[in-house]
Amino acid sequence: MTEREVKRRGMKELSPIDVYMLLPKTNCKECGEENCMAFATKVVNREVSIDQCSPLLTKEYEKNYKQLSEMLKPAVKELSVGVGDSAVTVGGKLVMYRHEFTYFNPTAIAIDVTDEMSEEEILGRVKKTHEFTYTYIGNQLKLQMVAVRSISSDPEKFKAAVKKVAENTNLPLILCSFDPAIIESGLMAIPKARPLIYAATKENWKDMAELALMYNCPLAVSAPNDLTLLRSLVKTLREYGVEDLVLDPGTFPSEGLGDTVNNFTMIRRAACNMGDDLLGYPIIGTPIVAWTEPASSPTASAWKEAQVASMLVNRYADILIMHSTEGWALLPLTVLRQNIYTDPRKPVAVEAGLRTFGAPDENSPVLMTTNFALTYYTVAQDIESTGVASYLLVVDSEGTAVDSGVAGRKMTAETVAEAIKESEIEKKVKHRKLIIPGKAARISGEIEELSNWEVLVGPRDSSGIPKFLQEKWK
Repeated sequence: MTEREVKRRGMKELSPIDVYMLLPKTNCKECGEENCMAFATKVVNREVSIDQCSPLLTKEYEKNYKQLSEMLKPAVKELSVGVGDSAVTVGGKLVMYRHEFTYFNPTAIAIDVTDEMSEEEILGRVKKTHEFTYTYIGNQLKLQMVAVRSISSDPEKFKAAVKKVAENTNLPLILCSFDPAIIESGLMAIPKARPLIYAATKENWKDMAELALMYNCPLAVSAPNDLTLLRSLVKTLREYGVEDLVLDPGTFPSEGLGDTVNNFTMIRRAACNMGDDLLGYPIIGTPIVAWTEPASSPTASAWKEAQVASMLVNRYADILIMHSTEGWALLPLTVLRQNIYTDPRKPVAVEAGLRTFGAPDENSPVLMTTNFALTYYTVAQDIESTGVASYLLVVDSEGTAVDSGVAGRKMTAETVAEAIKESEIEKKVKHRKLIIPGKAARISGEIEELSNWEVLVGPRDSSGIPKFLQEKWK
């Protein structure tokens, strides 16, 4: 790969002009944009796909389409595990660092079951995986996969375990064994489910490759703490015809934790900054190995597993296999994942407008906040806790919090007055009293002048809303 090609793989080097020069330049507006340059800009920002350009899909521009597809190809290959609506997409990363560009396809977390567990235990763990959910800033945090591990070394036991799991979940599966015969027995139970096969090694790669090709499954490649071998295995498997690969450089929770983090980082750097196609694949981590080490209690093992998992989410892991189903171990991890995989270019915002809590009437209080998602959901929760039927006016502050919105002139008296007018709240209440956040007190007078509403300055923190309404609202 030439230096120019390497640079073109990086998002910083790809400009709208590069894309525009390969578009039909007809300004036909079939894509929904005003012109081809606007479309090219959105393509570079990954806001639209080149497939939305109808002329580009014709025979005349076939060569341009292929060239654009190559230019826009992510540094880390994107692939799917599973089938249908429940399939999980992993990889697809464009850059190494999140501040350069948003990360796509959040880390998929799998909870394990083994073929030595009782039916009751298997079903219980599958149920916990399904039922794990938490609403965080308007997003549902969930687990995505189930890993079935062979402990018995018995193909029939493994097949039965895989079948039992598949009958009770539509989540994608990871089949875990280094024995091709055992993996094949599991694949026979779910021949069209497209699970991830874990894993091919230097000893079994050929047999595992045959299974991956036969059942059209992605294949994990394992070479613990040996990136040279890992790269060599990838090259061999690609030449053999296996295209959907996942890299396993090994996870070492204690003495080798430094090596683990270093290996994950080197793989992603090679793909994103050096254009190394052989390492441009999703990475799988196995924090579950923390449970193989001596520990004072299961809680200590779960804590170590969660610690390793959080480090790997920060260090480019695309899939994690875990054992603990405890909420205290999984919730912080999923929140961390959600925070990392938000778009750093865009504030996390909710739609502006009027919200109601309970069944408010003409005498109900009217409160105000910004459309920064974290602020909104915190305020909404605190209003709900009061049990007082209320209106909440959500002002468009371009996704900024109250204090920064006021300081940066994103939330002004003008925007508040306009929000009051657009919401038509004056038709819903007979009073003209607006409760604003304490951190917006500096614009209270301006709001009164522009809106003709009386402004009540509320608490600086929304946790004080219940007490404020109880004492101040009549």
